Amino acid sequence: MQITKAEAYGIFGVVHLAEQEKGRVIPLSEIAESQEVPEKFLAKIFQNLTRTGIVRSHRGVKGGFTLDKDPSRLNIRDVVEAIQGPYHLIRCLPDSKMCHKSDHCAIRVVMEEAERKLMEVFERYTISDLIKWRKEHPATK
Repeated sequence: MQITKAEAYGIFGVVHLAEQEKGRVIPLSEIAESQEVPEKFLAKIFQNLTRTGIVRSHRGVKGGFTLDKDPSRLNIRDVVEAIQGPYHLIRCLPDSKMCHKSDHCAIRVVMEEAERKLMEVFERYTISDLIKWRKEHPATK
């Protein structure tokens, strides 16, 4: 089980927007280059982020994106689920009818607990927390 590239790229892109001057429209090409992610793939991710109201799309020659949410109130779960929908570790967790063993499945019990704890962590950390961490741990080349 791992976070998808789309989810990671989306988080990176949102962090980049949050680090910019409020209201500054950022071209997708700049976001992609700064975060070292493929622009075409990022465009699809940003469609979902726009649709869910996390970012705002600005059309035209000077078009691009702005963050439409307060980064201190925007958590990792918000971003991940905006990109992929509700996050579940295994398919049967949201719908126990998917498996004939769900009412007596030991794995399901473990996965329910693991998913609950993972969501607690995703909800605890905001985009502002990630920005703070990056400032405290600058990249070295």
